[in-house]
Amino acid sequence: MKKIILTITNDITYDQRMHKIATSLANAGYDVLLLGRNRKHSLPFKPTIYKQHRLNCFFDKGKFFYIEFNIRLFFYLLFNAFDIVNAIDLDTILPCYLVSRIKSKPCVYDAHEYFTEVPEVINRPFTQKIWQAIEQFIVPKLKHCYTVSDSIAQLFEAKYQTRFQTIRNVPYLLDQPVTADSTINKERYILYQGALNKGRGLAQLIEAMQWVDCKLVLVGEGDLSEELRTQVQTLQLQEKIIFKGFIAPENLNPITQNAYIGINVSENLGLSYYYSLNNKCFDYIHAHLPSITNNFPEYLQINNKYEVAVMCDLTTQNLVQAINSLLTDEQLHARLVANCENAKLEYNWQKESQKLLMIYRGVVAI
Repeated sequence: MKKIILTITNDITYDQRMHKIATSLANAGYDVLLLGRNRKHSLPFKPTIYKQHRLNCFFDKGKFFYIEFNIRLFFYLLFNAFDIVNAIDLDTILPCYLVSRIKSKPCVYDAHEYFTEVPEVINRPFTQKIWQAIEQFIVPKLKHCYTVSDSIAQLFEAKYQTRFQTIRNVPYLLDQPVTADSTINKERYILYQGALNKGRGLAQLIEAMQWVDCKLVLVGEGDLSEELRTQVQTLQLQEKIIFKGFIAPENLNPITQNAYIGINVSENLGLSYYYSLNNKCFDYIHAHLPSITNNFPEYLQINNKYEVAVMCDLTTQNLVQAINSLLTDEQLHARLVANCENAKLEYNWQKESQKLLMIYRGVVAI
């Protein structure tokens, strides 16, 4: 049985993409270890078909964390056997690649985003140059790479002449009844699910709610949690906007399924955002939930094929107009709901996982 170590810098708990990947590989007969890091508020591991492990670090963020984690990961990989090591994004690729060369084992690269073009890196030129140097040193040498969207795959291929395949972060195709969330009033509501972070259009969305006759539910927390709550109080929208905080993935489905409109807009803060294809897009589709979505290439491609969303450039005025059009035009809403049923038959993990397994069968055949 071939052993695969999947390496990430988060604490594993809420990483649904990695859970799906690890589960699919384990079900295919691989011995899988998902390796992350231990944080102050990390939850106990849940039982899984694959193994899990967290590295302890003194530092929790910043450059010292990345240096420490990479050193600890290097020695963990050096002294633990594996047949394939999988680097998830650039922040784990250096130790994975170095140890794979030392042990003459294949290294697979899974780019969850265009790492050198995320806002946190773009706004720090020295840091960006370091990550770009690591990327330029390693990626052209790798034979097996995949990422989350066709656009990012094409960018990498043009830049490094290395083939990248696309494995989208899509849900399992399930046939499950819609159940109500008793903590939300039985009335129409708009839903945003995801991190409450910069660049997600949340300040504009909250401002837009002044001219929308509907409640807004925000699921998640992040760097802007306190700032957004203050904004809601300043605008006196406490009765209209509900902060749900973190919700476990298994408890999120009823909230998504019972929403009337999903929100998936962000600012163009770099190529990683512009070419993104995030999981909430597909979560909304699988919940038959029409959404307000960015005019970014990947979303336009999906909407041109299936029409599951109202496309919108991110401004407060545009959000008001797009939301109210879906609230008032019942025929439009019903059409988008029906189109979601067709779209989810293409965009689901049962299909994506087959492409994933083909990649790893190719690695094992080396």
